[in-house]
Amino acid sequence: MGKKKYVFDSEDFSVGKAERKGRRLAFTALKLFVASISLTVVYYIVFAVFFSTDKERALQNENRMLERIYPEMERKAVLLEDVVEGLKVRDTKIYEDIFETEAPQLDRILDTNLLPLTDSITEEDLVKLTEAKAGKLMSDAAVVEANMRRILEVLSAEEYVAPPMHIPLNGFSMPMTGASVGRKMNPFFKVMGQHDGLDFMAPLGSEVVAAADGTVISVSRSRKGPGNVVEIAHGNGYRTRYAHLQDFSVRKGESVSRGEVIGHVGMSGQSYAPHLHYEVWKDTLVCDPVNYFFGSVNPDEYAGMSIVSVVTGQSLD
Repeated sequence: MGKKKYVFDSEDFSVGKAERKGRRLAFTALKLFVASISLTVVYYIVFAVFFSTDKERALQNENRMLERIYPEMERKAVLLEDVVEGLKVRDTKIYEDIFETEAPQLDRILDTNLLPLTDSITEEDLVKLTEAKAGKLMSDAAVVEANMRRILEVLSAEEYVAPPMHIPLNGFSMPMTGASVGRKMNPFFKVMGQHDGLDFMAPLGSEVVAAADGTVISVSRSRKGPGNVVEIAHGNGYRTRYAHLQDFSVRKGESVSRGEVIGHVGMSGQSYAPHLHYEVWKDTLVCDPVNYFFGSVNPDEYAGMSIVSVVTGQSLD
């Protein structure tokens, strides 16, 4: 059996075992550790309850602001939905009553860049940005509403006359579109010149029809220039001209209805190929006929016509 080791205790001048002294030190250290942890927890709780950091105070302010602004934003959102639905109904009504076609159902074009390209945006900035966007939408909606009212007032007036908006060619398809109004290359002289109408490339003998109700004010035959031409007045200062006809079936002073056949496609006058040269005039101002066809074709065809008529650099007369 080994020898026990004794140590001298300076407090009571006694000698005890080394093991007993070690246990007492360990227990004392444990109590100090537990006391430190407990005090740390208490301090954290007190600090968390009675004190706030700058970030916590900012979050609390943002929460209060959100609670105050959210009801108003919700009211504006509901109002915007009602305005948009009302505009859709009016748009559809205008297309059905005036253009006699369904309103084009195009995909929505939205501003996808609604937020700054950053991950550090705060709730306060988000609320301000959303409120600004909602205010802008409300302002835009008010402008559209005012424009709609003016349009409806004009359309409901007794003296209103709709512009010529019917395609003047039976059997039309988008690839028949040629050069429209603007500076175009003359196919005979190879120089740039003013082109005052829209060319429709079509086979000889294709039916040419009136673009709107009206009265024939001019019928002429010629082997030069525009060749055989029919001109129709539609009221409100609108006139349409149909040139390079093979023949025509109307007389001066005769009333015609929209879609009524007035002649056939030909190559009379100075024509590079069989086609219909079609012009729209408002008083003394030449207009681009393409701008009047959106109610006669679908959105895809209209987009194609708009592009082709601009990029085609050479006319056919």
